[in-house]
Amino acid sequence: MPHKSAGAEHSVRQALDFIPQGIAVFDHGLKLIACNRRYGDLLALPGELMRPGTPLFDIALHLADRGDLGPGDPARLAIERINTITAAPSTVTQRIDSRGQALEFHSSRLPDGGLAVSFADVTARVSAERELARVNLSLEGRVEERTAALTRVNAELESARAKADAANHDKTRFLAAASHDLLQPLNAARLYTSTLMERAKDTGLGELATSIEASLTAVEDIMSALLDISRIDSGAVRPAPAPFGVRDALKKIEVEFAPMARERGVRLRIVPAAATVVTDRMLLSRIVQNLVSNAIKYTRPGGRVLVGVRRRGARLRLDVIDTGIGFNKDQHKLVFAEFSRLDHGARMAQGLGLGLSIVQRLVATLGLSLELDSVEGRGSRFSLFLPLARNVQVAEAEEAPAGEASFGTLDLKVLCVDNERAILEAMDGLLAHWGCDVRTALSLKQIDRERLLEGWYPDLVLMDYHLEQTSGLDAIEWLRHNVGGHLPAALVTADRSPAVRALAEERGVAVVTKPVKPATLRAVISGLASQSGRQTRRSA
Repeated sequence: MPHKSAGAEHSVRQALDFIPQGIAVFDHGLKLIACNRRYGDLLALPGELMRPGTPLFDIALHLADRGDLGPGDPARLAIERINTITAAPSTVTQRIDSRGQALEFHSSRLPDGGLAVSFADVTARVSAERELARVNLSLEGRVEERTAALTRVNAELESARAKADAANHDKTRFLAAASHDLLQPLNAARLYTSTLMERAKDTGLGELATSIEASLTAVEDIMSALLDISRIDSGAVRPAPAPFGVRDALKKIEVEFAPMARERGVRLRIVPAAATVVTDRMLLSRIVQNLVSNAIKYTRPGGRVLVGVRRRGARLRLDVIDTGIGFNKDQHKLVFAEFSRLDHGARMAQGLGLGLSIVQRLVATLGLSLELDSVEGRGSRFSLFLPLARNVQVAEAEEAPAGEASFGTLDLKVLCVDNERAILEAMDGLLAHWGCDVRTALSLKQIDRERLLEGWYPDLVLMDYHLEQTSGLDAIEWLRHNVGGHLPAALVTADRSPAVRALAEERGVAVVTKPVKPATLRAVISGLASQSGRQTRRSA
């Protein structure tokens, strides 16, 4: 056995001598146990320094005396070198000796406190790296020239982009101002037409009033869509993600679209859910509104539209499913394009095909994903994936009354404030026809000057946002201070910005956008009436 062990040890030593790297092992006292021939050749060590038991310090001191470790006191350099290769469990270092040879060392501490060192000659690699650095340096001059040229071009492009952005912002501001000015008379026209429709039922004028109302609705939809696209494309829409419960958001969708679905003979079902998501609430509502509106428009009478959510891992999938006309896979991209409408869809509903284009833009703005599945003639499913909020508790709104507006007489005292006399007259006519006791004013000054609230306590107030001397929200606060802190109120405005909606929500004020849809207005009034403790009476 001893003979075999000695033979094996000799074979290992012989094999180590053929390895191209230098290898040495030191004990816990940093004395040489063994090394291969390449170790001595690369370091050019004399034979006595390769004998077992030689201290690592003696080897390092020899190298320092020779100048391999740089200028300075040899003993200090030797100690610093030993500290460098033993300071960590494993180290990789590189140095150039006095002959210009570049060596790369790999050292590792052994479990018993010893040290294993291997190293190789990397002179060729270092030379190649230096040559590459030289070539790169020679290229820098040309790169600098090209960079200077690119800088000039970029400066010109930046100037052009700034001009384009300024023009885009001007366009957005113009569209916002123009839309507000156009929506005001359109709102009055919608209110007058709604009153005419209700009074002209079962007469020859009923069909004419319905046609006028449909045309006004088409104008409103086109204006709203064009304004939305302009704001999104100009970067004016900036998401403000925050956690909120989807239950309340789905309830609002039901309140808004139940009248539309009922009018078209479509069954709308909203499945409640208690999940909490993190995204921009207002922009998400706009997406879902467009999807639900499209689903109802393109579903035939007797069909169904379902809105609900499902958990999918760390996300929530919000589905809008319909049994409408659907479309084939080749038409998926087409339905999201501006001013693009499928032939069978164009025959069912008016419009320019902008709703899904807005959805696609808002989904990209929010960083969400939208999935589409549709079968022509059988229906479609649009699925929006939302990030779930973790460890966040969001208070749900109190259970609201049914989303359907009352069909009977409203026995309510309603205060209407708007800076447009035509809108007040139209609103007065519509609300009075619904059985409301209405008082109107152009401003808070008129309310105070004419003492409109003396002996008359309103059940709710409908307030314009853009008043002459104050905002509608501040006016509501003034009324609540002077009339009652719990006065239910709705902001009736042509301003559709998320900022206004957020401010209204903070103050507990509902929002109705102009032009006012009578069914939506009636549903909001019914909800506000329940807040004031009054109940609407249904006619037989």
